[in-house]
Amino acid sequence: MAPRFGTDGIRGVAGADLTPELALALGRAAARIVSGSPFLLGRDTRRSGTMIQSALAAGLAAEGVDVVDAGVIPTPGLAWLAADRGVPAAMVSASHNPFGDNGIKLLGAGGTKLAAQLEIAIQEELDQLSSPAATHEAAGLPGAHHAGSPRGQGPEGAELGAVRADPDALWTYADHLFSAVDGGAHLGLEVVIDCANGAASTVAPAVLERLGIRHRVLSAEPNGVNINAGCGSTDLRPLQEAVVARGAALGVALDGDADRVLAVDHTGELVDGDQLLAMFAFDLMERGLLTGGSIVVTVMSNLGLRRALAARGIGVVETPVGDRYVSDAIEANRLQLGGEQSGHLVFRQHGLTGDGILTSLLLLELVARRERPLAELAAEAMTRLPQVLRNVRVADPARLRLARGIWEEVSLVESELGDSGRVLLRASGTEALVRVMVEAPTHELACEAVDRLVGVVLRELDVTGSANRS
Repeated sequence: MAPRFGTDGIRGVAGADLTPELALALGRAAARIVSGSPFLLGRDTRRSGTMIQSALAAGLAAEGVDVVDAGVIPTPGLAWLAADRGVPAAMVSASHNPFGDNGIKLLGAGGTKLAAQLEIAIQEELDQLSSPAATHEAAGLPGAHHAGSPRGQGPEGAELGAVRADPDALWTYADHLFSAVDGGAHLGLEVVIDCANGAASTVAPAVLERLGIRHRVLSAEPNGVNINAGCGSTDLRPLQEAVVARGAALGVALDGDADRVLAVDHTGELVDGDQLLAMFAFDLMERGLLTGGSIVVTVMSNLGLRRALAARGIGVVETPVGDRYVSDAIEANRLQLGGEQSGHLVFRQHGLTGDGILTSLLLLELVARRERPLAELAAEAMTRLPQVLRNVRVADPARLRLARGIWEEVSLVESELGDSGRVLLRASGTEALVRVMVEAPTHELACEAVDRLVGVVLRELDVTGSANRS
């Protein structure tokens, strides 16, 4: 059976789980299910990206679909192009994962991830194409359907799609970013930006330069293996040190495909996605722009954010973890803002995809307009409750749902915390992990509760690795 779709497309170890053969079959399956041509393709800076993208393009073209290669481009850039041109797209990236992993995210013509029913249909088609019968057929052995031709046609009638590069795609997206903010030279702030040696390494510095924003760039020299390695949103230490050393106003850290961002203030202190959401929500409300009077958050959002929003009379629409759910809720409720603690923020005015570069520019604009340090704005916006998250690697995360002993312990911990804390256990949608999160009045209480819950998970579920704090 082929690898399954998770909350962020198909993801796995490049060359082992995510093979060229799989990418080829996925291209065929996507072409048969998703309407629209040409199909835009983009990738981040991983060494395996070109290999996987080429195989994906071959599968699409073999089914008669034209392909436009946008090259190395942030995921939100590809999504914006798909929406602007009204065509489907696929991004080859594993986001914040190490370089050895890779993934394929499929996007519809609106620039958002495909609806669940389309992913299910593509998965079914992919399973058929990856079956032993289809493999034998592709090798020239007897079979019922020729895998090398579009459905309903004989091989002699197949029409192949064309594959071409679009060297202007990245710079069209850069124009969009430039137009999303009001000028830039007037900001008068210096920012340090960490590009994670990823897809933003070229375009992010270029946009800052064009806007006249004083900046220093970190980790913008990708070599195929250094993406997310000791840099970017997965390791803030280089950014924190650089901001303090330079006396910069703030710093921003992107991840490998630049769909998320975390910030640090002038003291090097983290400003996470929840704090950014609070700041933007209050700013929009004060300017009369917070349509619907609510924002979208996920189940992982800190209790401190919820309390801060409630104190200002701002409502909350809660979703599961995953930027696709945030985008869907924003659109369904016609709201302006939503996001995740991890730094995926969606501004409906600018699209329905989290965009780390865009969020960084809007943050700079907000800080400059308020004429106050980011540290003050973040502290005023909300007070984070101590939150401890631990990941437990398990053989089958799906077993969590029916693990009665685990949920009984969760109920006990929740009753002890009462209104002063919160517990969340969930199976990861992208990795073989159970995530255990506790918020409590003190860090010590949160750690004690997490220890208890992790112990039960280790007893109740088949474990393939150790529990790791993150």
